[in-house]
Amino acid sequence: MEQLGKILIISGIILVVTGLILLLAGNKLNWLGHLPGDIRIVKENVRIYIPVTTMIILSILLSAILYLIRKFL
Repeated sequence: MEQLGKILIISGIILVVTGLILLLAGNKLNWLGHLPGDIRIVKENVRIYIPVTTMIILSILLSAILYLIRKFL
């Protein structure tokens, strides 16, 4: 149970930091979600958005951050 508590605390800290970054960055992250490779299908009544490239970049960044956290802890 102690390990679960640590994981929840670290997850909460990561969420707060991410929220602060998004709050402070504001309009500077407009390019995120509009990258080449992101699929957008717009019809009369249907809008489909699949952010393939954006998710790959976020996955690489998150993997690098988690690697560094594990390396130093």
